[in-house]
Amino acid sequence: MRHWISILILSWFFLACADKTAEQKADLPRPKGYNRIILPKAKYLNLEKGHPFTFEVSQYAQVMPDTVSWAEPHWLYIYYPQWHAFIQLTYKPLNKDQKKLANLINDAYILAAKHQGKARGIQEYVMTTRSGRKAGIIELDGEVATSFQFYTTDSVHHYLRGAVYVKTATQNDSLAPVIQFLKKDAMHLIQTLQWKP
Repeated sequence: MRHWISILILSWFFLACADKTAEQKADLPRPKGYNRIILPKAKYLNLEKGHPFTFEVSQYAQVMPDTVSWAEPHWLYIYYPQWHAFIQLTYKPLNKDQKKLANLINDAYILAAKHQGKARGIQEYVMTTRSGRKAGIIELDGEVATSFQFYTTDSVHHYLRGAVYVKTATQNDSLAPVIQFLKKDAMHLIQTLQWKP
């Protein structure tokens, strides 16, 4: 009988310790998880009329005028409300002014270089669109405000610069699917861009 009582006491002791360990684990902070981001299938519509350019824009985005006090005509935000993200577009007429064009292209690289302090890396390259136009692309890695910037021009009449922004405190590695989605939309914009005469 003593043998059974000893076994019973030891079993109760082990169970009590196991419960205490489970309670202690519940008090520990849990590691951060990643947001579950479900991306829609890309679908595009033509940009509304009234601008010196046209391109295809995502049906999940809202095209809004830029409202900063120094905004010029045809400056736009392509806003994605589900992610608080946008592609900012700034348009400049050139009027055959090659010096103005050189300054605008230089400004595009200066604006990208402002992110060098936080960027792990910057890739710059020139791509050729399906229609034979050139576009300068700047991709930035790391915790930067804008991870993708571009400019394109016909070198005579039109210049358009764009930058992708995600306005959230979430780190960019967690936002990678959204950033990739926005980059694809920006590339689609570049590929479908047409200047109006």
